[in-house]
Amino acid sequence: MRDRHRDVALFRYSLIRPVADESLTTKQRGRLVRQLAAQDHVGPHGELIRVSRSSIDRWIRAWRAGGFDALMPAGRTAEPRTPAAMLELAVKLKKENPDRTAAQVRRIIRAEAGWSPSERTVQRHFARLGLNLRPDGTPPEVFSRFEAAHANDMWTGDALHGTIIANHKTYLLAFIDDHSRVLAGYRWAFAEDTVRLEAALRAGLASRGIPSCVYLDNGSAMVSRQLLRACAVLGIRLVHSTVRRPQGRGKIERFFRTVRDEFLVELKTTPVGDLGELNRLFTAWVETVYHHRVHSETGEAPIDRFDTTKVKFPTAGQLREAFLWSETRTVTKVATVSLHGNHYQVDVALVGRRVEFAFDPFDLTNIEVRFDGRPMGNAVPHRISRHSHPAARPDPVIEAAPPTGIDYLRLIEAQRDQDVAARGGIDYQQLSLPDHPNCKPNTDTDTDTDTDTDTDEDAR
Repeated sequence: MRDRHRDVALFRYSLIRPVADESLTTKQRGRLVRQLAAQDHVGPHGELIRVSRSSIDRWIRAWRAGGFDALMPAGRTAEPRTPAAMLELAVKLKKENPDRTAAQVRRIIRAEAGWSPSERTVQRHFARLGLNLRPDGTPPEVFSRFEAAHANDMWTGDALHGTIIANHKTYLLAFIDDHSRVLAGYRWAFAEDTVRLEAALRAGLASRGIPSCVYLDNGSAMVSRQLLRACAVLGIRLVHSTVRRPQGRGKIERFFRTVRDEFLVELKTTPVGDLGELNRLFTAWVETVYHHRVHSETGEAPIDRFDTTKVKFPTAGQLREAFLWSETRTVTKVATVSLHGNHYQVDVALVGRRVEFAFDPFDLTNIEVRFDGRPMGNAVPHRISRHSHPAARPDPVIEAAPPTGIDYLRLIEAQRDQDVAARGGIDYQQLSLPDHPNCKPNTDTDTDTDTDTDTDEDAR
């Protein structure tokens, strides 16, 4: 507020200084003041304003009497609306139990006195007195804003729970570039696991290059050893956020809110039939709308802010090696190794050695054997009972069930019509409806009169 007052004082000073010169005569000063009062001026906050002559004269007198500080607007002075006794009670309750929050203190005061100041009022009062400290006496933690200096300095990854397709929940696994806000890699899937996360990361690496760092949370898919190996092969530093501190993933959480508000909301009127269609529609939205729209914080479109001049792309061989899964086994005396129920024959020179198996998780029939980082050929399948890794579960195949042609409600309606016909064709339930012919009032006055007369005679 003081900065705003200083801006106002600077504007007033720049306006009156030429006409406050002592060398000017009264007539000269009056003529200049009238000219200033008839003109538009750019105000202290950028708006066009006009200043009356009386205001200019008042500012001149104030400047001569008190200097520059006299041109600053007077601060507002208002009596506090909350009684002092109520604030003192809030302070006593806080000091009595420092773990009490402002909301809890407010509830106690309301229960005791019947009313209480607002929670925000109590918070501000505690802050003025330094009572908003933690129980251990330390002040609340302050988080500063962070942005990577260049594209691909850091990617942040996370998962969004999405829509339902054929009774299967979908998940969006995505990585966003911290500097440009480009959505580097993404994939909709039916599971939030390492296989789908690696698929999203692999697509991002192929299209946007290799990041220096990948920042993830501590979900089971994001702390897997296989993901760490993929990052190590490509020289990517894998960093995990502190448990229960999601503040560092604010950019991707904000992007997920945009996905909910602009993409998922449209699926309510345009339902999708399968996962492939969902991925196609999402890709079209990202590449056509999101990447080319000016970001409110950076002031640039994400695709324009993403500088590709310093981006390093992986080769096909590097990508393949990075996303091979790896496990170590000890070779038996008969030169065999077992892996997830499968048995393989390896070189007899490796008997008793600890070897590395590198393989595609979806194909356990092709295993590369390595010892001390050197390739030792492929393992020969001896007995195969499983063709994919237990953690590599394929997406469920959704097939639309053929219609049976049975309309259950129409069958019930036909059965009821048969029951009504068996009772003489009178549907007593429909008699109470206003549009039924038996419920319409008879407008023939003469007929009603004759009927009433006959009834009276019969009664006599």
